[in-house]
Amino acid sequence: MDTLAFVMTLVGTGCWGVCFVWMYRISAKQNSLLERITEQGRRIERFSKIEHDLIKEVHPKVGEIKEGMDEVIAAVKENTESNTLPAAKAKKAPVTR
Repeated sequence: MDTLAFVMTLVGTGCWGVCFVWMYRISAKQNSLLERITEQGRRIERFSKIEHDLIKEVHPKVGEIKEGMDEVIAAVKENTESNTLPAAKAKKAPVTR
């Protein structure tokens, strides 16, 4: 009976050692993953700040660009209308023979 108890104690101690090593490896993998996620978060934060700065820089200019586009559209319409009117009159003129 003493031999069985001794063998079971050795098996239990061996299992404890295996579990300790296994948990240590899992913990190391988790720490590595946590470090990579933290670094990724820092990169995202940095890019977000850069993007925010770019948007802040461009935002006031959006209104100016829109006003400029309105002027261009008006000029193009005016130019198109002035070019098509003589052609339209020439087409509508009656043909006499």
